Amino acid sequence: MALKKFKPITAGSRWRIGNAYAEITTNKPEKSLLEPQHKTGGRNAQGRRSMRYRGGGHKQHYRIIDFKRDKRGIEAKVVSIEYDPNRTAFIALLQYTDGEKRYIIAPKGLQVGATVVAGDSVAPELGNALQLKNMPLGTIIHNVELQPGQGAKMVRSAGASAQLSNKEAAYATLKMPSGELRKVLINVYATVGEVSNSDHSLRSYGKAGAKRWKGIRPRVRGVAMNPVDHPMGGGEGRASGGHPRSRTGKYAKGEITRKKKGSDKLIIQRKNGKKLSNR
Repeated sequence: MALKKFKPITAGSRWRIGNAYAEITTNKPEKSLLEPQHKTGGRNAQGRRSMRYRGGGHKQHYRIIDFKRDKRGIEAKVVSIEYDPNRTAFIALLQYTDGEKRYIIAPKGLQVGATVVAGDSVAPELGNALQLKNMPLGTIIHNVELQPGQGAKMVRSAGASAQLSNKEAAYATLKMPSGELRKVLINVYATVGEVSNSDHSLRSYGKAGAKRWKGIRPRVRGVAMNPVDHPMGGGEGRASGGHPRSRTGKYAKGEITRKKKGSDKLIIQRKNGKKLSNR
């Protein structure tokens, strides 16, 4: 990916660093894979605002992505690499030999004209999807399932990748993008390669209006509110507001907020380096 620094011909473009979209090959999506997308503006079913700082934004269509890769043993040719407004990664349009078209998350380095395939006995090459048990150790992967046939749930954002570090009887050990070591079932599917658009985090919007285009309204700091509106509000002058906390009073720094889950037993080492040897 290449970044583009804009000339400061306006105040908004002075600090703008955007994507050059060098990998994108077309700006017209496949119409058969589009769905209408309705925005809530942060309102619930009763029309009352349940999420702050949302509203507006550009109208978008949803691109139907094939996270299951369930067309097994059928080769597909990469027709185009496209931009998806609903996610940070690029997407690739595949056309299978039987004529069907599908979108997938585009791996880094995937080129138009390349051939990809999903199946149990395919080679662990870029863009191919196969079970973890059929991959060699050290393989870089993305689009990882949690349950067989469920569809990819993990490692889907721009630049993300996991590494297959160990295989046992029923489980494979993955090193996640956060650094966490985690066990997943060895018969789940994953796609070989790193997710595209790895420089997405280096983008600078340049002006507040670019956030409004994405449907994000201005966020008010807690210390700028009144005491009735936020625990950090009020005070004389520019009071710091004390220990950072949320609107409901939960500490924002230092307190563990992750809830216990049934899948915690599959975590070998947390992202903070803490080993969970007792599980």
